[in-house]
Amino acid sequence: MASLGGNILPPDPHTRIYLAGIAIIFFVGICYSTLPSKKKQDNENHTLIQSLWLFFYSCFLKPHDGDSNANQQDALESFYKKQAGVYDATRKALLKGREDMLALAAAQLAFKAKNDDGKKRRVWVDVGGGTGWNIETMSSFVDVPQFFDSVYLVDFSPSLCEVAHKRFERLGWSNVKVICEDARKFRLEDYEPVSQGKRVSGSPNRSYFSQEKPSHGGASLITMSYSLSMIPDYYSVIDSLSSLLAPNGIVGVVDFYVQSQVDVNFRNYTGGLVNRHVNFFGRTFWRAWFDIDRVGLEPGRRDYLEYRFGTVLNVNTRNYILGAIPYYVWLGTHKRPSSSSLPHEIVEKVDALVTESPYLHPANHSSALSRAVEKAAPEIRSKAFDAAIVNLSSNLPLPSFFYQNHHYRIYYDDQLKKHTQFNDEYIYAFTWEDTRVDERILKLKSDDVVLAITSAGDNILSYALQSPARIHAVDLNPTQNHLLELKVAAFSSLPYEDFWKIFGEGKHPEFRSLLISKMSPHLSSRAFQYWLNNHQIFTKSKGGLYDTGGSKHGIRIFRWISRVFGCRGAVKQLLAAKTLNEQREIWRSKIRPALLSRLVSKFVVSQESFLWTALGVPKNQLAIIEEDHAASDIVCGPSARAKNTRSHAIWEYMVNTLDPMVESTHIAADNPYYLVTLDGKYSRRCHPDYLSPQAHVRLSRPGAFDGLRIHTDEIDEVLARIAPGTLTVAVVMDSMDWFDAGSGAAADQIAKLNRALRLGGRVMLRSAGLRPWYLAEFARRGFVTKCHGARTGGKCIDRVNMYASCWICTKRENLAPPTPEMESMIGSEITSLQI
Repeated sequence: MASLGGNILPPDPHTRIYLAGIAIIFFVGICYSTLPSKKKQDNENHTLIQSLWLFFYSCFLKPHDGDSNANQQDALESFYKKQAGVYDATRKALLKGREDMLALAAAQLAFKAKNDDGKKRRVWVDVGGGTGWNIETMSSFVDVPQFFDSVYLVDFSPSLCEVAHKRFERLGWSNVKVICEDARKFRLEDYEPVSQGKRVSGSPNRSYFSQEKPSHGGASLITMSYSLSMIPDYYSVIDSLSSLLAPNGIVGVVDFYVQSQVDVNFRNYTGGLVNRHVNFFGRTFWRAWFDIDRVGLEPGRRDYLEYRFGTVLNVNTRNYILGAIPYYVWLGTHKRPSSSSLPHEIVEKVDALVTESPYLHPANHSSALSRAVEKAAPEIRSKAFDAAIVNLSSNLPLPSFFYQNHHYRIYYDDQLKKHTQFNDEYIYAFTWEDTRVDERILKLKSDDVVLAITSAGDNILSYALQSPARIHAVDLNPTQNHLLELKVAAFSSLPYEDFWKIFGEGKHPEFRSLLISKMSPHLSSRAFQYWLNNHQIFTKSKGGLYDTGGSKHGIRIFRWISRVFGCRGAVKQLLAAKTLNEQREIWRSKIRPALLSRLVSKFVVSQESFLWTALGVPKNQLAIIEEDHAASDIVCGPSARAKNTRSHAIWEYMVNTLDPMVESTHIAADNPYYLVTLDGKYSRRCHPDYLSPQAHVRLSRPGAFDGLRIHTDEIDEVLARIAPGTLTVAVVMDSMDWFDAGSGAAADQIAKLNRALRLGGRVMLRSAGLRPWYLAEFARRGFVTKCHGARTGGKCIDRVNMYASCWICTKRENLAPPTPEMESMIGSEITSLQI
C-alpha cells in the first residue's frame, strides 16, 4: 500500500464510508434535480423528500448564477426558480412568527375599523410577498375578499409571482393583484383610484422623485415577511413605505435578526427590550450562516425601520425548532402620531392626562393653553413630556407609549435599576385590601380624582366601577402595572366567559391566541411583550395566575404545612362548609392547631426572609408589629402570657388576623381573598366585584377607562408632577409602614400629598400598627386623622383582616406656600398654545 507520506495517517474505514456516503448523496441529488425529462411543474405536488431536497440543494449546493448581469432580479431567480414550487412546503418550520404578525396586524385593523367611517378604501400592500402565502393565511383572521378593497403583492421574483398568480386564481380572489416589480418603484396611485392619492403627470421618473407622502388614503396595512433581510438596498425600500402608508396605517414586519443589548439600551422608542439581546456566539454564528443565502442579519435593517416609524408593538423571540434562530415581530406606524396634526399636540395631550392639566377641561380643547403652560411650575411637566421633547429635538420617534390606541399607560424608563430590581415578577397576583370597605368609607363621586397603589389592580377596577373622574394607578413594579393593563385589555376586548376563565379560574387554554388576536390593540408594547413571554401562566395544566408572583411562596408554604400535618382534606372541607358554624368547627379542630402552631411560627413564618418574599412584609413594617407586641397587655400587662420575641409577635399577629376572620366571614360564600389563597381560584359564587357579569357589562363599554392613568414610578415622583390641588382621594394602602420611623422621607411624602390634594381631600391608609408613628406627621402637615377600624378585642375590621388598623387623613389646611387654585389657570383669558 502506498504511503501518504510525512506524518499524515491514512483515513480509517469509518471515515471513508462517511465521505463516500456524502459523495453519493451529493451526486444523486444533482442528477435528480437536473433531469430535464422529469422536471416537475410548479403546480404539481412534490413529495416531502423531494421538497426537502430541493430546499437543501437551492440553499446550500446550487451555485448562484444570477450575478453575471449584476441584477438583483436575476440573483433572486437563481435562488428561487428551482424551489418556487416547494417554497411554502419547506418554510413552515423556518419562517416562524408570520401568523403572529398577521394576527397582530389584523387585530389593529379591526380595532381601527370600529372607529372608521367606512368611506376610505382599505388597502394592503405585501412587500416581498413571494408566493402569496401571507395573504391566504390572513383569511384565518379576516375575510380577505370582503375586508380589503385591494391587496397588492409586490415581489421581484417572477417564479414566486407565478406561484402567487396561480394561488389567487384558484382562490378566486379578484381583489388581489400580483405585481412583479422592484419595491422601490411601486407606487400605489398607479393602481388605485385617483382619490387615493395625487396622480402626478409627466415623466414617471420625475413624478417618482417629486411625489409627496399622501395625507389621505394610501395603504391601511403594509407587511414585510422575511423580505427586509433579503433586500440589499433596504434604506430606500423602508423610505418608500412611508409614502405608501395611510396616515392611520400599520406596518407589520417579521424577520430574522441578531443584536447586542449595548446597541439599544439607551433607546426609549423601541417598545421594550425583552429577549432582544443575542449573545456573541449567536450573533456571529447566525450572521455567518445566513450569509450563505445572502440573508442580511445586520442590526442596521431593524434599527432604520424603528427610526423611520413609530413602534406600536415589538416582540423578540426564538425559533427553538431550528436551533433557537432569533426573529422579531414588529408593528409600527408613522412617526407623527395619527391622533394629532402635529407631534407636539399628542405630547401636550398625554402630558395633560398625566399631570391633571387644564387641557382636560372641555372648554380648553381649542388652542387655549399657552398661558397655563407658561404659569405652570417646571415640575408639573410629566416624565413622558420630558422624554418626548428630547426625542422630537433629535428627530427620533416618540416613545412607543405615544403610538398606542389608548394613552392610559404612561411612559417610564424600563432600564432603570428601580424597575429592574423586581426581576420581571409581580409580588401580588391578587389584591389584599377589602374593596367593599373601601367603597363604604370613600363613597367616590363622579368628580373625584383618585390616586391609588396598583398592586394587582383589583382595587383600581373596584374604583372604576364607581365612575370617578380619573384614577391614577401607581406602582414602582412594572409587572404589577402589566397585570392591571391585562385586565383592562380583557375588559375592552373579551366576552365575559373568556374574561372569567382568565381571571376567575386563572387559566385559559387559548390565552396566547386571545392575547394576540383580541387584547393586543389595547396593550402597551412592554405589557404585550411581558404577557406573550409568560403566556404559559394561563395555559399550563397546573397552577395558574394565582399560583404566581412573589406571594405564591406563602401560599405554597401553607399547602406544604397542611400536607405535613395531614390537614389538606380539612382545607377542602373548610371550602365546602355550607354554614359559618360548620366552618368554625373545622378551623378550630383541624386546621388551626397546625397552621398556628408555635413550631411553624418560630421556624417558618417569623423569618424575615419569608415575611418579605412570601407576604411582602418589609423590615420596617415588621418593626411596627414587634413594637405593638412589646407594648401590648399580653407582654407587659398583669396577665402577661407571651414573650417579647419576634416569633411570639408574629404568632400573636397571625392569631389576631385569622381567628376573627374565620369566626366572622364565610370563606366559601363571601371571602374571595382567602378562597383564592386556599383553592387557587375564585368561584362563581364568591369573587371580587370586578369579576361579576354586571361589572363586565359596565367596564366593557367604550370609554370605560378613559379616566385611567397608569404610572410606573414611586408615589413621590407621581405626586410631584401632578398639578397642585387636583386630587380628592389618595389610597396608599400600607406603604407608609415601609418608611424608617421618624424619617424625613415620610414627612416629605405627606407634604406632597398635602400639595396635590384639594382642601377636604382624603388619604386612606392601612397599617400593621394600631396607631402608627406617622399619624403625628400627618397632623403636623395639615391633616386630621380618624380611625375607621382597629383590630382590638378580637374584632374583624374587614374580610381580609390583615392590617391592625385603617385610617382616613383629611386635609384641612394648605402648607406654606399655599396650594394654588386651579381655577385661576383655566379661565377664559387663556388664548393660545405654544411649544
